Amino acid sequence: MSTVACKAAISIGDGTFTIETITVNQPKKDEVLVKMKASGLCHTDHDSLTWGMPIILGHEGAGIVEAVGEEVTKFKKGDEVILNWATPCYECFQCQEGNQHICEKNSPVIASHAGKFPGGHVAIEGTKWNGKPIERSFNIGTLSEFSLVRSSALVKKESSKLSFEAASIVCCGVMTGCGSVFNTAEVKLGSSVVVLGTGGVGLNVIQAARISGATKIIAVDINENRLEMAKKFGATDTILADANDTGLNNAAKIVKSMTDDRGADYAFECTAVPALGVAPLAMIRNAGTAVQVSGIEEEITVDMRLFEWDKKYINPLYGSCRPEIDFPKLEALHAKGDLLLDEMITNTYTLDNLQQAFDDMLSGKNAKGVITFS
Repeated sequence: MSTVACKAAISIGDGTFTIETITVNQPKKDEVLVKMKASGLCHTDHDSLTWGMPIILGHEGAGIVEAVGEEVTKFKKGDEVILNWATPCYECFQCQEGNQHICEKNSPVIASHAGKFPGGHVAIEGTKWNGKPIERSFNIGTLSEFSLVRSSALVKKESSKLSFEAASIVCCGVMTGCGSVFNTAEVKLGSSVVVLGTGGVGLNVIQAARISGATKIIAVDINENRLEMAKKFGATDTILADANDTGLNNAAKIVKSMTDDRGADYAFECTAVPALGVAPLAMIRNAGTAVQVSGIEEEITVDMRLFEWDKKYINPLYGSCRPEIDFPKLEALHAKGDLLLDEMITNTYTLDNLQQAFDDMLSGKNAKGVITFS
């Protein structure tokens, strides 16, 4: 069998999508064909509807290896795998430095900053729609019954306690939130943490801070229901913010009153609201650490007094992820009962109900929505 016909969600590029039949080639050389079992849904998937060209949607997923190329040695048919959108080459300067999430050769984010569409010059060939090649979002395009990827885009799913639905959300929202705490900020035992925004990423920052031993975890949001959810994941205190509170200055005053008028040790921005890009600086003490997790990429005006004194501001990508190292750690934390994943999945949907899944995500109804495949 040279090709596989399957259903996939395709972004048209003008803000709309369609569910269509595509064909996927058998894997060559270092490629792997994966039968998808679940695909997490993220705001980036909705953003990709306006990227200006047709693309297979989805960048979070888990599935079962269907076939491997002749050069693949790490995987075999039947292996359960988690997909990883920041595919490392393990050979470039950044990979050798341990920064596999910003691989100079394969990272779709680095490609986009070089003026190329995400996936651009490193796209995997072998997927066609209406007889013409079509790219996969972040080189994996998980909202498809089958995905064709490089072998380095996969990590084996080892834990029997980890469902495909839970595994599918590991490779973006969970890794971004947890990695920002574990790898980037290295939150210390007994510390105080503020989390701005309690969506999927923010909830993972909260539970990673809890696992790290933070004793005060303050969740800030304008959605009261989200704050209730934050408590389940480890928030010790909550602040219901006012949407008209510019820069969250009033919320910052409350944070300081809760932290000996000093400010928290760490603050994480997880709102994706450009105007709040530097808001965590107002929440932390002198020599504290502010982490801009949500990847804001817009020009904003900054009051440099917010940096006083000795404050650190970090803008990490993908929680500084090293897939083969970090994914097994997250699996182990889940197996131990520390990392809550199934509890984060509010609803599951079929591919045909993708619009409803998008609507529920955008309305704030879901912590995480997941598309499942039969």
